[in-house]
Amino acid sequence: MAEKYVDSGVRELKNYLKTDKIVLGTEKTVKLLKSGAAEKVFLSSNCPEDVKKDIEYYAKLAGTVLVYLRQPNDEVGTLCKKPYPVSVLSITQ
Repeated sequence: MAEKYVDSGVRELKNYLKTDKIVLGTEKTVKLLKSGAAEKVFLSSNCPEDVKKDIEYYAKLAGTVLVYLRQPNDEVGTLCKKPYPVSVLSITQ
């Protein structure tokens, strides 16, 4: 499992927003990780600890790249043009 702490995470996320490969939410991301369909997972800086541990566990099993964003979930939601906070989002293959 590769882990990255990047400032370019936002830039990378903006590139993915132009595609239709983004899936928002913890439950959908966990389903994608279990099925092996997630290519990359982004976590906000204030993602709840229990959610973070679950995502890290399934990402390790699936060999999926985790990207830890420095932005809190409200900023990630705004970046994704959503009126609500987004703590977890994934990129499908």
